[in-house]
Amino acid sequence: MKINCIAVDDEPMALKLVSSYIEQTPFLKLAGTFANAIDALRAIHEQSELQLIFLDIRMADLSGVELARIIEQTGRKKTLRIIFTTAYDQYALEGFKVDALDYLLKPFSFVDFTKAATKAYDYFVLLENNNTGSDLSPVENKKNYIYLKVDYQLVKIHINEILYIEGLKDYVKIFLKNQDKPLLTLMSLKSLEEKLSSAGFLRIHRSFIVAGSAIKSVTKNTLQVGDTTIQVTEQYKDAFTAFIKEWR
Repeated sequence: MKINCIAVDDEPMALKLVSSYIEQTPFLKLAGTFANAIDALRAIHEQSELQLIFLDIRMADLSGVELARIIEQTGRKKTLRIIFTTAYDQYALEGFKVDALDYLLKPFSFVDFTKAATKAYDYFVLLENNNTGSDLSPVENKKNYIYLKVDYQLVKIHINEILYIEGLKDYVKIFLKNQDKPLLTLMSLKSLEEKLSSAGFLRIHRSFIVAGSAIKSVTKNTLQVGDTTIQVTEQYKDAFTAFIKEWR
């Protein structure tokens, strides 16, 4: 597989370096270089086969983040992905919010570049193998694992390893078996609930989803998952009661 990509940077030396890295990477095909985001946007509209953009963030007239938001509105968010390149680490959160595949902090080496490019390659292989028209991070047909973005990379999570999930406004924490620290990903609890709706998970609180198979014990208003006790709120009491009837 060859990934069609462009490089966008208003610094000539940085643009030359990224272009050189692309040309040295066997699975990347350089389709153009641009010194500003406006010219790049024109190329994006004209070249439907583009798949990947190595994009500087801080540029005049139109920033990389602004360009990423425009792309989101074109309906190509799934097939045209972005790897940000910037000298300013304070933009990392902005890159996360627009769902960038990765974030390269200048100056970066060819090794760093290759790691980011490989994430893109893995993404497009996954997309090709799961061409079902669903959003990113699809649940596999067998429903035995999902892909979620964690620290700017897609992470494969086996569903049977999930104990429970805690919602934190725009983020969720995923607690797994045999792992001390939870995984943190930028998405809503409702979105993850929909992905897991047919996989034996139960919403028992505005902020918690639990794996039915991970429940150790229950009381009238709480349940035990591992060493954690979670309260069942009134809003979800009926579903919890129905679950307990099946459990007996």
